[in-house]
Amino acid sequence: MSPSPDPSVIGGVASPEFARMPDPQVVFARRAQRFRHLAGGSQLAPYLLFLADICDVQVALAAELPTPAPVSAETIARNRSYRMPPIDRATLIASKDMAQVMDALLERAAGIDMPEPARAALQSLRDAPADDRQALLAELASDHVPDGFAAPAAFAAAAFQLAAARLAALLDADQLVPVRVGTCPSCGGRPVSSLVTATQHLEGARYACCAGCATQWNEVRVKCLCCGSTKGIGYRAVDDGSGDAVIKAEICNECQSWVKILYQNRDTGLEPVADDIASLGLDALMRETEWDRGGFNPFLIGY
Repeated sequence: MSPSPDPSVIGGVASPEFARMPDPQVVFARRAQRFRHLAGGSQLAPYLLFLADICDVQVALAAELPTPAPVSAETIARNRSYRMPPIDRATLIASKDMAQVMDALLERAAGIDMPEPARAALQSLRDAPADDRQALLAELASDHVPDGFAAPAAFAAAAFQLAAARLAALLDADQLVPVRVGTCPSCGGRPVSSLVTATQHLEGARYACCAGCATQWNEVRVKCLCCGSTKGIGYRAVDDGSGDAVIKAEICNECQSWVKILYQNRDTGLEPVADDIASLGLDALMRETEWDRGGFNPFLIGY
């Protein structure tokens, strides 16, 4: 692992669009494809392929389930005036749509090939009373996975992601406003990572990627996504000898945290959730440092 300054330009556009809304079918299909690509030759292959199958379930349900009721115009206007996200996570996890998504995902996931411990966790969640499911969803809605619940949380997180992305997809990006640094303007969640884009007209713009609803929002480059500081920012990467890593840890000496930054302008295949998991070697190296992981990924627990 070697320190290095950010070698990319700060940005090639004057004013990139603030938010990019998710299309659930596209998001989860691309994620599934990336998981399968990353599984090739990886020691994490069984887990990555399992997550690809989970994404396939999310894609199918995104196409099949009835469209949820959108956030009301009154709520959007009120929350916008207070610089609050329009989606309230507590309301979301208590909604009929969340219950429907959870039931459908747990039923469909039973057809996935998985090890017996994972199947037992799936069955326990299917059998769990509504209050227990709500308690787990409440933890995930707070961007937290309770100790000892990593296996059932993976299925619950997939359901939460699908419900949140379906609701965020109905929002108008032009109605969103910045909330706080590192906070999703759609649902108030934490980022899993950030992307330096290679999209047409957005070369070099940085977008934080919500771990929950998959909304992407523009954040200034060379700024901590945990505390907002622009001082004491540095970069760490696994030294592969190339000197040009496409995935780095953006570290902050002000709050002692770090979040992965993915250079999609160098590798267009990078995907914020899949590549976060597949780059576990960087997490292992950062565990030996004084910085704490600031990005949230419900499928990557213990780092």
